[in-house]
Amino acid sequence: MPPSATEPAPTLTALFWGFSSVGLSGFGGVLPFARRLLVEKRRWMTAEEFNAQLGLCQFLPGPNVVNLAVIVGKRYQGLWGALVAPLGLLAGPVLIVLVLARLYDHYGAWPPVQNLLRGLAAVGCGLLFAMAWRMARAIPQKQVFWPFTVFTVSAIALLHWPLPGVMATGLLVSSGLAYWTLGRK
Repeated sequence: MPPSATEPAPTLTALFWGFSSVGLSGFGGVLPFARRLLVEKRRWMTAEEFNAQLGLCQFLPGPNVVNLAVIVGKRYQGLWGALVAPLGLLAGPVLIVLVLARLYDHYGAWPPVQNLLRGLAAVGCGLLFAMAWRMARAIPQKQVFWPFTVFTVSAIALLHWPLPGVMATGLLVSSGLAYWTLGRK
């Protein structure tokens, strides 16, 4: 998808610092912050584009947010953007994690530290649910997504089917539906 003709493309510096702010915003999951940056704050993507690109990123190997940074960087600044955006996303957190790992070696068994880590896990779950809610609000415009959503949630959460099988099934069914739909036009 080409960048909008009305919005100026973000520079390499803007991509680096934008994704740095995402990477430094959370621990254990920054996807809600990425959505906020890309869709709401900077408007580098629409909500529908974010959902579509995130779906692709979830299917690719590697962390979803890193894949998303590569896609957004490539979209606006080509190969250099595809390198700079994930670098911005990862540089700060890697440095912080190295420092925290050193501190955890010394203080990790201390009960207040354990309580802190449990609280952070709960916050991460809350952020994930909030982002899922926001993403779900974009689905009513595309009613064709509902059967896939119900299938995926049922297969994973209720039936406990393995993720690769669910993804392969979803890929085959959605590809067939897209081929059938596009073939009719």
